[in-house]
Amino acid sequence: MTDTQPRAPARLETERLVLREFTITDAPAIHNYVSDWDVASTTATIPHPYEPGMAEAWISEHADDITRGVAVPLAITSKADGGLVGSIALRLTPEHSRGELGYWIGKPHWGRGYVTEAAAALIRYGFEVLHLNRIEAHHLSCNPASGRVMLKLGMQREGVVRDHVKKWGKFE
Repeated sequence: MTDTQPRAPARLETERLVLREFTITDAPAIHNYVSDWDVASTTATIPHPYEPGMAEAWISEHADDITRGVAVPLAITSKADGGLVGSIALRLTPEHSRGELGYWIGKPHWGRGYVTEAAAALIRYGFEVLHLNRIEAHHLSCNPASGRVMLKLGMQREGVVRDHVKKWGKFE
């Protein structure tokens, strides 16, 4: 990365999607999607139940993360209607020029290739604009679909970290 602080792109576009900064108006859709047990259970950090106000609090943290250069969080939206589809982010470790890719997609949008499309655009941004040396990603063992997305993106499986994350009282 350069010596300047990374900034979230105002907008990245793909064939079907627009990746943009979250706004507070996204909170109801976020709450609706991540309140679904099936969505929350596929991530390491989304709690269940997802309480009222959590989406607003999460969105409000983004500006500080962007300013400090530790994250590029983006809303995944449909180019056709502007509706929220999910979330994608790079968690940055600037001292190592490294990013960790993370994402979730609302259940009504599963199986349409949206995360692969969004991730390809954000990975390009990470390498070409942020000048990252490495982008990595992890997935829970209960979510092999996420692992397949990573392979489609050209990522290489480097190993298995057993019992690395404790999700809802169970090690993954």
